Amino acid sequence: MIRRALPWGAALAGPALLIAISLAPVPAPEDVRPAPTPTPAISEVYAKVAPAVVQIKTAKPDGTLVEAGSGVVIDEAGDILTALHVVQGWPSVVVFFADGTQSPAVVIAQMAENDIAALRPATPPAQITAATLGSPSTVRIGDDAIVVGNPFALTRSLSTGVISGLNRSVNIPGQGRTLTGLIQFDAAVNPGSSGGPLVNRDGDVVGIVTGLVNPTGQPAFSGIGFAVTIDTAAGALGLPPD
Repeated sequence: MIRRALPWGAALAGPALLIAISLAPVPAPEDVRPAPTPTPAISEVYAKVAPAVVQIKTAKPDGTLVEAGSGVVIDEAGDILTALHVVQGWPSVVVFFADGTQSPAVVIAQMAENDIAALRPATPPAQITAATLGSPSTVRIGDDAIVVGNPFALTRSLSTGVISGLNRSVNIPGQGRTLTGLIQFDAAVNPGSSGGPLVNRDGDVVGIVTGLVNPTGQPAFSGIGFAVTIDTAAGALGLPPD
């Protein structure tokens, strides 16, 4: 049998490949980066925060309930943060939870200078869902702005937009006072949205909706909403800033 000699190129292909592999640089630890965490879908954000959103109604002296606004449960005791103007001046308050249960509630703390009130329900649900509080210090202009509330009594409605400005100041008509340090956003808010949570793309609460600005003076959305930062709002319950 005649054995034919292999061409030099073929004969050296195996060793050359081994040499190439052996000479390939090993990445330094600092060059190895973990894969980025996928951004949650808006539907996932909603599923996280909506169970913690409550509808707030106030009662007239004759017991008639009036649509008032929104709130968000922030701890396992069922304590709720909302906007003070939602409940101020009313003799009684009733909160409606996402599971369909309802309870009378009382104002346990308020911060008039920030339009924030804390409510405590008399009979919270057996299974309470509390929102996760985020850090307003991480909020940047252009970030997602996600609001869940009860505009026009449409319970747990979702609206989305972006953070439009930070550290805004707004004069309160007819009250001679100014709210400061507000987050400005363009997610739609309307009557009934006040007191609801402003959340980031992780579903963490970064603010409590306090109101909107309309050049006509009417309580209808015109592209500008405001929220009190959650670290300020949580101060109503004595929670430390994040």
